[in-house]
Amino acid sequence: MKTVLLLLATLLAAPGSPARPILSDAEAAPFTEAGYFRYAGAYENPVVDPWQPQPIRTPRHPDFRVGGSHGFADVQQAVNAAYRRGGTRRLTIAVRPGTYTGTVFIPAGTPPLTIAGEGRADRVRLAFTLDATSTPAQWARQVNATGRYAAGDPAWPMFQSCATKTTATAALCATVVWAQSTDLQFKGLTITNTLLDTVDRGTHQALALRTDADRTQLEDMRLIGRQDTFLANADDTAAIARVSVRHSYVEGDTDFVFGRAAAVFDSSEFRLVSSRKESGGVIFAPNTQPHFRYGFLVTNSRIVADAGYRAAPTGHLGRAWDQGASATGYLPGVTPNGQLVIRDSYLGPGFDTAAPWAPAATTARPFTARVDPGRDLNDVNYNRLWEYRNHGW
Repeated sequence: MKTVLLLLATLLAAPGSPARPILSDAEAAPFTEAGYFRYAGAYENPVVDPWQPQPIRTPRHPDFRVGGSHGFADVQQAVNAAYRRGGTRRLTIAVRPGTYTGTVFIPAGTPPLTIAGEGRADRVRLAFTLDATSTPAQWARQVNATGRYAAGDPAWPMFQSCATKTTATAALCATVVWAQSTDLQFKGLTITNTLLDTVDRGTHQALALRTDADRTQLEDMRLIGRQDTFLANADDTAAIARVSVRHSYVEGDTDFVFGRAAAVFDSSEFRLVSSRKESGGVIFAPNTQPHFRYGFLVTNSRIVADAGYRAAPTGHLGRAWDQGASATGYLPGVTPNGQLVIRDSYLGPGFDTAAPWAPAATTARPFTARVDPGRDLNDVNYNRLWEYRNHGW
């Protein structure tokens, strides 16, 4: 036993191994919330614009209410009202406990907005069933069956952008809540794509939440799905988008936290489940611009798996996405090269401890990291998925 413990200690020390790289204290120093949120603007010419997200506070008297006898019937109606009010003052939508079925689209140009549940997050639920394998026409009929979106509505262009797609499938339009506005806050809500285990273990993207803009905050949230639960993204592929997630819970089985944003996940829990896909599941799939240093940071969090994975530990912490490279293969310096640091966090049983990082999505590029002295953590010829000072396993 003593020999095993000594071997484990050696493996977890920097630089680790090509299959499980570990950062040194000096290498880990830049990977803090302040580092990830320091820059804004275009990737080609980023500007120093520090963002220091504060705890989300909700006023006693919100601007709009959803639910109850005097509130809007659903969140989309309240979002439309906030958009039409306009201005630069932060507006708040308070959502009463209940289940609100249907999508919510929050367009660019909405004033700074806070959407907050009243009471416990598990009692304020936004839910809908969407499958990315649907055609755009099928998606449009399903999403707008009740006339939720109409010409002239603030979110109509978002709806039309998906309804008129010429692709074979709806793809990433299959999301319950989709936000394109800056300075957006979510608090105390559960968002569920209820497709869940109704489909086979194949490729069924089914997003709960997609965010596309800068300075997005999530606090005390529950995001539940299976494949692609949470897309922390940037609608403008040339621009930095920052996302802060605190004290939240995310559940899924395949790439269920993914995207190109500079995102920090603090004091949160990520749970890999086996109810649909019983082996080889993946949590994170960052899609970071290849010459930008900051993709995802996970800190002071819990990364756990359900009983199925604990019985047969084949789960993976993450993989690079390599978006857009299916035809060309990975092109160093051109293809996105996902960046992620998991630090100061608990890693529960159920994962492949020898090879916790999977080959890249899209290209199946094998995972390998530099472990040589003086290594460049941003070498485009290698992966950028790292650990630092975690415990567990």
